Amino acid sequence: MPRPAPRTPAALLAIAPVERRRLQSRLLRWYRRCARDLPWRRTRDPYQVWVSEVMLQQTQVRTVEPYFQRFLAAFPTIRRLAAASIDQVLLAWQGLGYYSRARNLHEAATIIGRTRPVRWPTDADAWQALPGVGRYTAAAIASIAFDQPVAALDGNIRRVLARLAAVREPADAPAVQARLWRLAQNLLDPAAPGDFNQALMELGARVCTPRAPACRTCPLRAHCRAARAGLQQAIPVRRPRRAAPQVSALAAAIRHDGRYLLLRRGPRGLLAGLWGLPMVETPGPCDATAAALRRAVRPLTGLRVRSPRALGTVSHVFTHRKLTLTVFECALADRRAALSAPAPEAAWLAPAEFATRPLSELDRKALALLGAEARHALQQRTAPAAAVLA
Repeated sequence: MPRPAPRTPAALLAIAPVERRRLQSRLLRWYRRCARDLPWRRTRDPYQVWVSEVMLQQTQVRTVEPYFQRFLAAFPTIRRLAAASIDQVLLAWQGLGYYSRARNLHEAATIIGRTRPVRWPTDADAWQALPGVGRYTAAAIASIAFDQPVAALDGNIRRVLARLAAVREPADAPAVQARLWRLAQNLLDPAAPGDFNQALMELGARVCTPRAPACRTCPLRAHCRAARAGLQQAIPVRRPRRAAPQVSALAAAIRHDGRYLLLRRGPRGLLAGLWGLPMVETPGPCDATAAALRRAVRPLTGLRVRSPRALGTVSHVFTHRKLTLTVFECALADRRAALSAPAPEAAWLAPAEFATRPLSELDRKALALLGAEARHALQQRTAPAAAVLA
């Protein structure tokens, strides 16, 4: 396979007006003929466009579709979302991952929903001022919902443009990204900015794929410098990934009268706002012992435990690290001891009640070790907003 040279002349990121018009026309014709029928493409409602764009961050379309439908059934308007509790929002999001997206969506809904009537931001800068809305998401919403002539650049579009211009440097390098943003804006069709941005996304998702791009069926083949040079497999240039660090932790399934203690995690961190067993990281897997559990539980909960029994280990890969969790079941040693966590942040739950709290995938794996009743309960889907929205 030909190897790309180390640098790309900046001149390649420009395009002549005639070629630009042809490119726009070919891409939009292809999109209007071949685009997938997705629920968020049937509307320009800013609420639905916004929810879909947040869900689609780092998540595949086929995964998002059912979550999008359920989320809108639970929270059909921004006011209903703003009125919901964070637990209800996280329950609706449960299983989709990257829970900071749900927390930011809820926070932004409370900001927008304060106005009477609702005044939606209409330009990308105003959208980017909201929690959880970055440059790409802001541009996508502004162009799709409000016809603002602003280009978007996500991973799919970046790959398409890197191949069009035969970018021979890592496409995620800041200097290269800045040039690709300029190229995206230069290519944008101001008469149909939303369709144009979505067409580039669709092309990257279905034709100009990371591996084995379908160049023969690509509507932009005539404009693609990488295809012309036989470099489409080598572009975009990828920097080697760092290995995810290994992290060890232990969790305490504290049992009392057939119930187990679950805590809500604090407002910051990887699993912020989600519920789970009391958990603490350890220096290494060899430190996940019963003695270490006894030492860790008191500062976490204010409780003393007895008879810890190892149930097993579960592993989970997060974006930047791999965590191995050793789960112990133990009994409450002193029934008169008081929890150190305030009541809203702690709950004694029977296994049948586990699904009433928003849980991360890691915590669901840990709780499943408690037995068949817990596993059955965790398979149930609880309506996230019934209490508020009924």
